[in-house]
Amino acid sequence: MPRGQTAGATSLEDHRFPCPSCGSDLRYDPDGSRLLCGHCGHEEPVPERRGAIPELDLRSAQRSELPERDFEAARFARCPSCGAQVEFDAAIHAKECPFCASPIVTDTGVARVIKPQAQLPFLLGEEAARAEMRKWLGRLWFAPSDLRDYAKAHRRMDGIYVPYWTYDAETRTEYSGQRGTVYYESRLVPVTVNGRRQMVTQQVARVRWTPARGRVARAFDDVLVLGSRSLPKRFTDALAPWDLSALSAYEPRFLAGFRAEGYGVPVEEAYGEAREIMNQVIASDVRADIGGDHQRITQMQTEVGQLTFKHVLLPVWLAAYRYRGRSFRFVINGRTGAVEGERPYSAVKIALAILLGLLVALALAYLQISGQTY
Repeated sequence: MPRGQTAGATSLEDHRFPCPSCGSDLRYDPDGSRLLCGHCGHEEPVPERRGAIPELDLRSAQRSELPERDFEAARFARCPSCGAQVEFDAAIHAKECPFCASPIVTDTGVARVIKPQAQLPFLLGEEAARAEMRKWLGRLWFAPSDLRDYAKAHRRMDGIYVPYWTYDAETRTEYSGQRGTVYYESRLVPVTVNGRRQMVTQQVARVRWTPARGRVARAFDDVLVLGSRSLPKRFTDALAPWDLSALSAYEPRFLAGFRAEGYGVPVEEAYGEAREIMNQVIASDVRADIGGDHQRITQMQTEVGQLTFKHVLLPVWLAAYRYRGRSFRFVINGRTGAVEGERPYSAVKIALAILLGLLVALALAYLQISGQTY
C-alpha cells in the first residue's frame, strides 16, 4: 500500500473518468454542465447529488479522532517558489505552477488528507473567463502593451479548485458593558460675531453612561475561511461573495479535467480566523442588545457548541504571467467572473503621460501669458 494511504481512503484514480468510446479522459464542461470527451465528442450528464451535505465534528478533528472514511489519499506537486500544492496529474504535470508561472517539478508523494465534503462547480468556461480578464486588462492604466498582448494570445488558463473551510456553530455570549445615552446641556461659549467676541448659549452634547449586562445567542452557518497560502488574501477577498447556498455534496466528476489545490492551512488553524469573524458578529449583536446611543463592551464570555466544519472546493480560473523576471497573477471567480490581479506598470507610458502633461501645462501657460500681453 502506498505511503500515507490506508484502508478506507479514496483512491487517487477516483478523479479520472475515461471515455467509454475511445478511452481518452473526459473533462467537465461548464458551458454544458456535462462530461465531454475532447477527442471523440462523447458526452455524459453529471448527476447532481441531492440531500444534506455532511458536516464533520471539529472537536474530533482537533483530537485527531475523525473516522477513516473522512480521509482520502492525494498526491500533490509542490511549487518551490510559492509553495502551492496542486493535485498531481501525470498527464498535465511538470511545466508551470498555475499560481506563479514558475517551473514546478517537485512531487510530494501520497498524503492523507481530509476529503472535500462539497464544491461549487465551475459555471464559466475558459473562453468566458478569458473575456472577463480582457475587460479587466482593458481598464488598466499604464499597462505594458505586451501584457495586453498576453490576453490576446489565447495562452491556456488553469481552472483550479481552491480549498476553503466552512464552520457552523451555536454560540451563547454573556456580556457586561455600558450604555451611553446622549443628552444636551446649555452652555455659554465664546464666539466671534462681526469681529467682536461675545458669549452665546449653545446646546452641548454629553453622554451619560450606565452599566449594562445581558446575554445574546447567535447561530453561525458556513463561516468561510481560505485553506490556501498560495494566493494573497486580497485576491481571494476580491472574489467574494460566493454563493454558498448553491454548495452541493462532493462529486468528483465536477473535477474532471481540472486541478485541485491541497489545503495548506490546517482545519484547526483556520478555525482561529473563523472565531475572529464570529467574534466581530457577536460584538455587533452585543452592541445592539446594549442599545442606547453609544456602547462600551468591557467583557464577553462565549460558549460555543455544535461546532462542525466542511472542506469545500471553490472554482477559480488562474493566469500567471512573467514580465521582466517577475510573476504577475490574475484570478477569476469561476462562477461570477469577478477578477482581481497583479499588474506591472509601463515606465515608457508613464513617462509619455508625464511629458504630455507638461506640454499641456506649458501650452496653457503660454496662452495665458499671450492673453495678458495683448
